Amino acid sequence: MSIVEAARSDPPGAPRARTMLARARWAATSFATYDRERTQRVVDAVAEAAYQNAERFALAAVEETGMGVAEHKRRKNEACSRGIAERYSVGDYVDAQVDAEAKIVAVPKPAGVVLALTPSTNPIATVYFKVLLALMTRNAVVVSPHPLARRTSVAAVQLLARAAVEAGAPDGCLQVVEEPTIPLIEALMADPGVDVIVATGGTAVVRAAYRSGNPSLGVGPGNVPALVDATADIAKAAQCLADSKAFDNSILCTNESVVIVEERVADAFVRELARNGAHVLCEEEAQRVRDALYPDGRINVELAGKDALALAAAAEIKAPPKTRVLVAPFPLIVPEEPLAHEKLFPLLGLVRVPDAARGIDAARALLRIGGAGHSAVIHSTDPRTILAYGAAVGVLRVSVNAPGSTGGSGLDTNLAPTMTVGTGFFGRSSLTENLQPQHLTQWTRLAYHRDEPLGDFDGLEPWTVRPEPAPVSLPAGGRDAFRDDLRAMILDELWELVK
Repeated sequence: MSIVEAARSDPPGAPRARTMLARARWAATSFATYDRERTQRVVDAVAEAAYQNAERFALAAVEETGMGVAEHKRRKNEACSRGIAERYSVGDYVDAQVDAEAKIVAVPKPAGVVLALTPSTNPIATVYFKVLLALMTRNAVVVSPHPLARRTSVAAVQLLARAAVEAGAPDGCLQVVEEPTIPLIEALMADPGVDVIVATGGTAVVRAAYRSGNPSLGVGPGNVPALVDATADIAKAAQCLADSKAFDNSILCTNESVVIVEERVADAFVRELARNGAHVLCEEEAQRVRDALYPDGRINVELAGKDALALAAAAEIKAPPKTRVLVAPFPLIVPEEPLAHEKLFPLLGLVRVPDAARGIDAARALLRIGGAGHSAVIHSTDPRTILAYGAAVGVLRVSVNAPGSTGGSGLDTNLAPTMTVGTGFFGRSSLTENLQPQHLTQWTRLAYHRDEPLGDFDGLEPWTVRPEPAPVSLPAGGRDAFRDDLRAMILDELWELVK
């Protein structure tokens, strides 16, 4: 194919994308030489700019996408700005790490150019999160936002880029695709100028990243089971579940999909749900919800991130004015049941089981339908049940007596705070935990022979240290003879030039 033909076959914006990646490569090469102090200065400045604009971008994201709750998005934005910077401020992804006992010196190296795909559901929190992780590991990052959240995401990245450059970062270390299209994103993902793709979004986007030929870190969909056993604090569990399902209108993929309740406490649990703003549906109402929210058995994406009253209106159900969550009881967790599938709105399925053991079986059945590797929740005070649940369910994180939405994402637990939740081998993902800075860092290990004494590396910085220059060997006649020989050599070369 000729150059002209190749240019004609490019998707719109591809030349601009290649220019962006070339600029990012230059910036990444320069950024990789920064010491820890210079790097931290950039991270702190960007985190502060992000924090100061957390509310502004939360409001803008809700307005642009029509999804979620601005107050809750603000909280996520704050957690993914100052919160992320503070969480990893003790980490060192710049200096050499010396293990004197093992006689190994580990030198951290950035991945290089990171292509960050961000979703429409949590657009700004994910932008903040991925940008800060890239910067604290001295990577350049090109953000490709979801088209539904393009305007707000572009504004956020541009603001953070200015803050980074003003703090001393290389110009071009943070860029954004201003007009994202599917062909352009595919071209970016396959471009050899990308060192690693970090993909947060739907299954199709993640699978495309894996097929791109470039290293990729991706996530998978959630379908979170929540087990409530007879030992649980029923009132607290009900409040937890209602708060979690109402948080940002359940747009976080860590939100609970189906609550599985032990029969002997189920009636009391349902009453407590009602006290916390949940409207429990009758059989006829549950069928209306199936029809409206899962037409043809598939989730109605136009209702994603809408509040409970909007869901009730779509299903032509009368719900109390202060309803925060719709609860739909159903008998069996089977693939043919729409209510057993992922929910990105404040609808909670409810299944009763005879005992905790059957509840664990039900949770496993739910995860076979969807959400493998993602997240689960349990409300219990029995360590045996909690441990049995954790061992049995095929997920990488279980929130215990905590809200699923903010627990699995590390906002209300001590899990690593994240907007990129790895599903591991259960969910056919290469990321086996919440995304953290170490996932964007490579380590070269200098391993001494077991019997060789370790050298003295105190005070040496890997990005500024240089070998000692070789000594200049003088001819036998000493310095004067060396000077005479040098003068003669220069005169000979000048004569050759002018003759």
